[in-house]
Amino acid sequence: MTSLAPTPATAALSARRDRRAATGAREARPIETVYHPRHPLDLRATVGFQRRGAHDPTMTVEGSVIWRASRTPLGVATIALRGASDGSVRVAAWGAGAEWALDQAPALCGAQDDTTGFDAARHPVVAHLAHRNPGLRLGRTDLVFDALVSSIVEQKVTGLQAFAAWRRIVTTHGTPAPGPTPRQLFAPPAIDGWRRVPSWAWHRAGLEPPQSRTIARIAERGASVVRAVLGAPDAEQIDRILLSQPGIGPWTAAETRIKAFGDPDAVSVGDYHLAHDVGYALTGSRTDDDGMLELLAPWEGHRQRVIRLLASGGPREPRRGARLHPEDHRFR
Repeated sequence: MTSLAPTPATAALSARRDRRAATGAREARPIETVYHPRHPLDLRATVGFQRRGAHDPTMTVEGSVIWRASRTPLGVATIALRGASDGSVRVAAWGAGAEWALDQAPALCGAQDDTTGFDAARHPVVAHLAHRNPGLRLGRTDLVFDALVSSIVEQKVTGLQAFAAWRRIVTTHGTPAPGPTPRQLFAPPAIDGWRRVPSWAWHRAGLEPPQSRTIARIAERGASVVRAVLGAPDAEQIDRILLSQPGIGPWTAAETRIKAFGDPDAVSVGDYHLAHDVGYALTGSRTDDDGMLELLAPWEGHRQRVIRLLASGGPREPRRGARLHPEDHRFR
């Protein structure tokens, strides 16, 4: 049977065409704006949360500038965000999706993050961290499918393994980003592009078969899933939509809501380290998922905010136990 998947030669030709188009786009002038936050803003901590490892092909930091490439509803775009001494953020954008990216930049910087009802004083560690990190906001990308795919890639594997797979697939099958980026960035593939990633590419990237199959399945109905999620009235309904998809569990649904919508209450139950870290930070000893949920209950509505604060510098248990070993199935 003849395969409809792109051959390596076809993929290489397509990549060269994309690079030529990106080279022309790099010469175009950006559109620019200035965002004036109504609250203290730690730009690097807020936006940097979206970075998938130190070598993420969609994001890099050069000096005081954060560069981010994305595939917006209007096309590929690159934005550059620079914090100014007066607290403002200067934003420049390039590419077909530049206007969308520029309009969305305040949300990426946490403009829609509502801290109403959050009481850090319920625990001295949380109070201390909130005082030390007044500019830590929960930003959002509003890009549901990218958030979902990156969360699937990170299922049940080490961060090192997940970030390496994300880097390889996005670099090989994504689109070179426009703009004078300090290194070549890439926007993730379109929904149909994820569906067309050939099996050998997943294998070579080191991603486990359950994750690659889940991504391929979800991409077949990706547009309708995205529409349903964007139309959902609340987190409960978003979870119902996501959990109805094979291969999507509570951890992946929560991670998707955190990245795409900056959900202040999402808790990634089932994480390999999270319950241990929360338990140790708040009580000095480990706990399980049920214990973590009990500890976080006083901050219902803001549990993700507490988790993010604890991750910013809370007490950490010394790592003495067994580590999750990256499984490599490529040569079996």
